[in-house]
Amino acid sequence: MDLAYLHPLYEHPGPWASVYVDTSRHAEDTAHALHLTAAAMARELAGQGADDATCRAVESAIEDLRHSPDRYGRALFARAGAVVLDPVLAHTPPGGSLAHWAPLPRTTPLLDLAGENPVCVVAYVNRRGADFELRSALERRPAGAVAGRQWPVHRTSSADWSERHFQLKVENTWEHNAAEIADALTVCQEETGADLLVLVGDPRERREVHERLPQRIKDLVAQTEHGSGSRLLDDDVEQVRTDHVRRRTDAVLERFLGARTPDEEGRVRAVESLPELVEAAREHRMAELLVRPDGPDLHRDVWVGEDADQLAVRRTELKILGEQNSWAARADDALIRAAATTDATARALTEPGDGVLPGGLGALLRWK
Repeated sequence: MDLAYLHPLYEHPGPWASVYVDTSRHAEDTAHALHLTAAAMARELAGQGADDATCRAVESAIEDLRHSPDRYGRALFARAGAVVLDPVLAHTPPGGSLAHWAPLPRTTPLLDLAGENPVCVVAYVNRRGADFELRSALERRPAGAVAGRQWPVHRTSSADWSERHFQLKVENTWEHNAAEIADALTVCQEETGADLLVLVGDPRERREVHERLPQRIKDLVAQTEHGSGSRLLDDDVEQVRTDHVRRRTDAVLERFLGARTPDEEGRVRAVESLPELVEAAREHRMAELLVRPDGPDLHRDVWVGEDADQLAVRRTELKILGEQNSWAARADDALIRAAATTDATARALTEPGDGVLPGGLGALLRWK
């Protein structure tokens, strides 16, 4: 997950209200349900010590979601009476809406709820051209079309020698249209930044388009068994996206396991103990933060200063480093803050396997 969009959260001091709102239950009484949720979240924040202005800002923002088309939910991060960031969620918050008041924004749930939302371009291919559709957890919309040569496109069943010239024209038309579709699909991927491409249509038509794609685009193509004329259902797209996320997660996990072994210079490129992670964060050496959401170290307190790289396992360590003002914060939130401000990424690993990330936190490192 690219953490750049979280930068506004780390440009201001805390404390912060972090609220995750479930908007998945759309019904005639949605406005009333959100009104009740808004009041409940405001009460929860007040009970945790939040100031009145911030509670009111959060309550108002939740009320305003009655006008939103959000399918799953919304996160709200507020301080000093204003909502600073309100990302849309790609998954419903488990257990319903929840609120936190803490020195740092409670951002770890975003790794599960908004972190992996691969964008998919579905190309419905036929002999005459193709229609493109952009699909993700949050949207479904047309993404363009391409029309090839319209005649001739169908082969005849005759085996007469007089038909050979016509058959050659048919083959040439197919090849021309496949090349046109491949070119347009390449442009569509570049413009949308899609993570995946799915070709839907007759197997031969799909193959001809696939063969004409640049190699870097071919690597993004996911296979589907749907034939000509069918439309890809939401469940089909979700399966393609889920498989893509699983492959990427497996690749990261494989890199992490390999990086725990010292290289030729005796350096390890992965750490998973909290003291080592804190040291790597202070030295700006985290390349990718890995989080197992149920790990015990996520809840442990570390000490943080005003800057993202001011963190320590013990408060006395910060004072030794020259930081006079410090607060206790959750380890996961402190490490995500450090990762976001040093251009590192983060990823949730829900099933890393036995003996991997025993504390729930780890990182792939960068070395100068």
